[in-house]
Amino acid sequence: MKFSEFYSELCEFAPIELSRKLCEKDDVYDNSGIIVEPIKEDINGILFSLDLTEKSVKRGIEEGCDLIVTHHPAIYSPIKNLTVNSPVYTAIRSGIGVVSFHLNIDCAKEGTDYWFAEGLGGKNSKIYEDFGAGRGYGRASVVEKTTGRELLERYKRVFNTQNAWFYGDENKEITKIATFCGAGLDEGGIEFAIGEGAQAVASADIKHHVLLEALQSGLSVLSCAHYATENYGMKKIYGIFSRKFKDEKIIFFDDGRLS
Repeated sequence: MKFSEFYSELCEFAPIELSRKLCEKDDVYDNSGIIVEPIKEDINGILFSLDLTEKSVKRGIEEGCDLIVTHHPAIYSPIKNLTVNSPVYTAIRSGIGVVSFHLNIDCAKEGTDYWFAEGLGGKNSKIYEDFGAGRGYGRASVVEKTTGRELLERYKRVFNTQNAWFYGDENKEITKIATFCGAGLDEGGIEFAIGEGAQAVASADIKHHVLLEALQSGLSVLSCAHYATENYGMKKIYGIFSRKFKDEKIIFFDDGRLS
C-alpha cells in the first residue's frame, strides 16, 4: 500500500481542518498530522494505537509494521532532545512512520467522541461544538431509560474497565446524557447539557470545580478513565480501516494497563 494513499483516506475520514476549527474556537493547541514520515512510500503493515509508547512501538516492530497511527500526538509540546529510550526515537530508528490524529478524529463523523456516546447507548445526538455534516465535539444523546447505577455498569462492561466513578443519585432516572470523550467537559459543556435536558454528563479527567458545578446544577456525573473513553472509539476506527483495506495488514494495540 502507498503511504500517500492511506494518509489521504485518513484525512478524508477525519480532516485536519476539524482540529484547526476546534483550536480556533476554544483557543487550544493541537499537533495532528504526520509526526514521523515513513522512510518509504510502500508500507507493509499499519498499527493503530491510542498512544505512541514503548509497548506499542515494540508491537509494531514485532509485527513488521511500517506505520503507527495514534490518537494522542506522539509529539505534542516542543521537545529539547530525543533519548534512545524515547518511543519516537525507536520508531525513527526502526524506520516506522507515525501519524497522530487528535482533535480531528475526536470531531470526525464516526470519531472517538461519536463512539463514546454510542457506547453508552446514546442515539439521536445533538452536537455541542457543531461543524456540520455530523462532525463536531460533545454530544447530548437520548438513551433508553436507565439509572445511574445501570449506566455505570454499562460503561464498565462496554468500555472494558473498572476505573469509573458515579457522582449523584444512582437510582435517579436517566433518559438523556451529555458526553465528552477524553478530558472535554467544561463549564460550557455543563450549560449545553442542562439546555438539552440531560440528567447526566460523562467525561474523563474532570476538574474539581467543573465536577462541583455539574452536581450543583442537578446533573449526575460519570467520571471515566481518559484511556477507556477514547480507546473504544479508536478500536472502532481501526475496524473501519481494516475492512476498507481488507487485503492489507492492519492491527490494533490495546494497552489494558491504562484502562
